[in-house]
Amino acid sequence: MAPDDFARLQPHLEPMAAPLRQSLILPHQPVRQLYFPEDGFVSVVTGSAAGRVEIGIIGREGLVGATPILLDSDRTPNHAFVQKAGQLLAIDAALLNRAVAQSASLRTLLLRYVQVQIIHLGKAAHANATYTMEVRLAGWLLMCHDRVDGDEIAITHEFLALMLGVQRTGATLAVQVLESQHIIRARRGRITILDRSALLDLAGGSYGTAEAEYARLIEGAGPGA
Repeated sequence: MAPDDFARLQPHLEPMAAPLRQSLILPHQPVRQLYFPEDGFVSVVTGSAAGRVEIGIIGREGLVGATPILLDSDRTPNHAFVQKAGQLLAIDAALLNRAVAQSASLRTLLLRYVQVQIIHLGKAAHANATYTMEVRLAGWLLMCHDRVDGDEIAITHEFLALMLGVQRTGATLAVQVLESQHIIRARRGRITILDRSALLDLAGGSYGTAEAEYARLIEGAGPGA
């Protein structure tokens, strides 16, 4: 973000603690605030009473609530909640919209991030329909690893099953497969990444597309940025 754009937002940013599983955006409810995670990360899930699945993950690289607000809506059918406790910077939706209206560069930056989220959504749908549980788990762990300091990810098998949209036994079996290959180490309530290179090899096409688009559009690391 350009220094001038950050200065435009800074007076309106409110630090807040984000405990595990706190709801930030509720389905079909007006989005009153948006959130910049400083650490920890947020899951975006969709579904019904019959079952839910994660379709997005947002950490310090992004903005929770960007898609409905930047696309001139005020709500979404999806649910965003804290998956790893941390700290957020909250901003009132009306104040963010005012800043976006005043700055073309801020508007461009945030809309580019919306594009990254849309690409991530498409890749998540493709992964859920195409890849095995172990491959999907590898891709999901890489996304979490990108958003934490160190190699340890706090997660229970029950929560992992929700994220992958499967029964708990299926999630447990996938974890055991990766652990048997010495790619991860699983302990109660946490998973430690032991071999990121092997995790990347296993994840294959289930990981990397949205990350490359983020680098191209926002970090300016590729051609056409």
